[in-house]
Amino acid sequence: MGHLDVKQLKSPKDKALYIHYLIRDLEALDMMLKNDLIEKEPIRIGAEQEFCVATDYFFPNNNNIEVLEAINDDHFTTEIGRYNLEINSDPLLLKGNCFSLLQQQLRELLKKAEHGAQTKNSKIILTGILPTLRLKHIAENYMTDMPRYHVLNNALKASRRQCFNIHIKGVDELSLIHDNVMLEACNTSFQTHLQIHPDEFVDKYNWAQAIAGPVLSVCTNSPVLFGRELWAETRIALFTQSIDTRANSFIHKEKQSRVSFGANWEKGTVTDIFRDHISRFRSLLTSDEHDDSIDRLQHGEIPKLNALQLHNGTVYKWNRVCYGVGDGKPHLRIECRYIPSGPTLTDEIANMVFWVGLMLGQPEHYKDIQEKMDFKDIKNNFFKAARNGMETQFRWNNRLISAKDIILNEFLPIAKKGLEEAHIDAADITKYLSIIERRVKSKNGSQWMVANYRRLQKNKTNFEALQNITAYMYKHQFGNKTIDQWEQFNPEENLNLNVKRIVKHNMNTKILLVDQNDSLELVSHIMKWKNIHHLPVINKKKELTGLLTWTDLIKLGNSELHLRVKDVMTRDLITISQEALLEEAKDLMVSNNINCLPVVRNRELLGILTSRDL
Repeated sequence: MGHLDVKQLKSPKDKALYIHYLIRDLEALDMMLKNDLIEKEPIRIGAEQEFCVATDYFFPNNNNIEVLEAINDDHFTTEIGRYNLEINSDPLLLKGNCFSLLQQQLRELLKKAEHGAQTKNSKIILTGILPTLRLKHIAENYMTDMPRYHVLNNALKASRRQCFNIHIKGVDELSLIHDNVMLEACNTSFQTHLQIHPDEFVDKYNWAQAIAGPVLSVCTNSPVLFGRELWAETRIALFTQSIDTRANSFIHKEKQSRVSFGANWEKGTVTDIFRDHISRFRSLLTSDEHDDSIDRLQHGEIPKLNALQLHNGTVYKWNRVCYGVGDGKPHLRIECRYIPSGPTLTDEIANMVFWVGLMLGQPEHYKDIQEKMDFKDIKNNFFKAARNGMETQFRWNNRLISAKDIILNEFLPIAKKGLEEAHIDAADITKYLSIIERRVKSKNGSQWMVANYRRLQKNKTNFEALQNITAYMYKHQFGNKTIDQWEQFNPEENLNLNVKRIVKHNMNTKILLVDQNDSLELVSHIMKWKNIHHLPVINKKKELTGLLTWTDLIKLGNSELHLRVKDVMTRDLITISQEALLEEAKDLMVSNNINCLPVVRNRELLGILTSRDL
């Protein structure tokens, strides 16, 4: 979609024309398969490296277009969020030291990105979800200002007919209603492409599905979103819900989300997989760049299948089927989309080598995997891995096995054999697979982040802890140590945290709230039990209406405790924004002789800042 001038599919005439070309594309693909036109060898690999653009304070920046212009390289392109960019690597032949070459190419491009970002007072960060993301960063004003993203946003909203409901439950819980698709921008991936022999495509695709859970378990690194500790790989739940076109009252018409693992094993040919997608998901977009694929074939040309690729670009399978044309030859690929970006470039390449090795090394006894394992077990494995990472117990071959055991005892040997048979350099095999082995025996990215986040929360606010974690990740993302070698860090070490402290750095968000109609006697006891000196008061709409202080209760004594909170609370409040400088908050407290500032957005209470917090 990103390379086409797209528009929303609305009028019956446009829909009829688009569907005509879409059907012709399917027929053309069948003809190419039948006439042996799809390239079978050599096999190539490629990758899409997404990364975050951050401010000097390690918060999401909103200047990806300016950074892209400063980089000035066709390998780079935009993403939907103004704080994301993407690198498309050159395809490489699957042989020799191709993985080292890919790492070298990506490192050179990332250096170019670093330099371009520095000229715009920005940094680049490799991570599945940027820890310092906040709710304000998913507003439409953070959407990349290019027509195709607004068209997609409008099309998905029109298809859904309701706001997007996000609910993810882990150690903490995230529940919100959102009016656009910008939650997608929170996800940053390292997407791996492997060219597949057309005669083996469906069997290889089913194998890719089977191995997805164990592969994901060792790669997870996105456990935190908006300060909440959720899944080991929160991207999986978030992306599924962020562009789900199934409005609640219409779920019976569309059983799968556009982001899905799938419903069953695939059968037939690759064209049948595309037919299933077209049957399940209605087209949202169209373009003026249609051509007749059958006509092109009959004139000896290879078609690009623009209509089919446009539809495929709005169906986000975690293992996605891809058609492409390179050097005038058509080919088929599987795109592995579930592996996150970061935390280091070397970790990413190791993840890719592990996956590609498994794909190549599929043992004979796992051919026709659909006849030997239940798809629901495989699908359940994937989502268990997303939730629990390396702590997952998988059902594999009708038995329960831990992530550690299946990777060490079965998957790593398969991957090694597959890479050896593809004549990958022994040094590359040892280098990258040993990283996976060490990670299994120590920790992966999500385990590292959770351990540090919990430790830092003991003496820092969530906001400050996440800023420290992001700064550490930035400092070490291109170092020699991979994530298994990262240690718990001292936040006082030199992380180059040149920060102007704002209210959000110090404010307390873990607060008790009382209703304005609550019993004053009950609330006074709550304040005693919890040793609380300031209690925010809200109404039925959850809006801040007042503040009850210990001073108010002292003045009242014990004689009027039969009253309600609203009878004695302070109504004329001095409040502050979470974005305000901390010095401004201090000055407000001193000049008004108060010890507490409610932190609000409109009338919504976000937290409180007390003299103790300062």
